[in-house]
Amino acid sequence: MQTSDAQKKIEAYLGRLRRGLRGLDGEEVHEIVEELRGHIMDRAAAQEPATPASMEAVLAALGDADELAREYMTDRMLARADSSRSPSRVLESLFRWATFSAKGFAVLLSAAAGYFFGTLFILFAMLKPFHPHTAGLWTWRDSTADLAISLRLGFEGAPAGAREILGWWAVPAGLLAGCGLLLLTTRFALWCIRQYGRARVLPLVSGAIE
Repeated sequence: MQTSDAQKKIEAYLGRLRRGLRGLDGEEVHEIVEELRGHIMDRAAAQEPATPASMEAVLAALGDADELAREYMTDRMLARADSSRSPSRVLESLFRWATFSAKGFAVLLSAAAGYFFGTLFILFAMLKPFHPHTAGLWTWRDSTADLAISLRLGFEGAPAGAREILGWWAVPAGLLAGCGLLLLTTRFALWCIRQYGRARVLPLVSGAIE
């Protein structure tokens, strides 16, 4: 009876884990669950006879099943972002990481800022031919005689007395700065993802139950 009760606790824990892994393909979920089952059984085998109390201790060492599933999901998403190098997938993965990690949140903010300004510079370069007299990098003296600089996309006129300092160099400069910033942002985000992966070697249970 004790062994049957212990087995029920294992299956209940793995059932919660499986539900938390929704979004992964079935084969991947099966692999994770069976791998975890093997770790649990190995640990339980060292505590014969298996009783509900001893199994509770084993499962408690693993942590909450929902939390463990979330960590597996995050690690899988970050690994896919590292493989694809797609900015949209990188941001999606960082957003998930940011939901439970202050470091992930900081990386997400940095990446979002990098992608925003990179896109802005490319848009600036693309709009220059359509707004040749208003799009550009403008400089002027404000009312306090301080030097002011503004990057304008051309949808409004420059302040009186302003001078555009890039001219048609705005096109190559904007494309170079924008593409370079997008590339550097992606590399920075992927570097952070790899550092996170090195610090957390899956399966997560390998360190938790030893």
